[in-house]
Amino acid sequence: MYLDKGRRSWPSIVIDILEIALTPSTKMRIMYGANLNFNRFSKYFLDLLKRGFLEEIKSSKGKKLYRTTESGKDLLNALQIALDIISSKETEVWAQTQTPH
Repeated sequence: MYLDKGRRSWPSIVIDILEIALTPSTKMRIMYGANLNFNRFSKYFLDLLKRGFLEEIKSSKGKKLYRTTESGKDLLNALQIALDIISSKETEVWAQTQTPH
């Protein structure tokens, strides 16, 4: 990703969480899959849940699972498009700086 210079950006963390939760998953699986510590994960997870980008469901055995909602899928798609545009623009700028004048 274009912003991977040290700490990850908000968009890249949200993309990771929403991508993992496309398949109904436990909080622990999402947290580990997104490579976040508990405090950072909790902040992002609760915000996405509260805003309706994630939803809680029950497995057939009654276990709490979480999945990306339709609006979460829309957000995921928009963030991926935005990062792709920014990344391609960043590549263009870098290429222009490498061209001899």
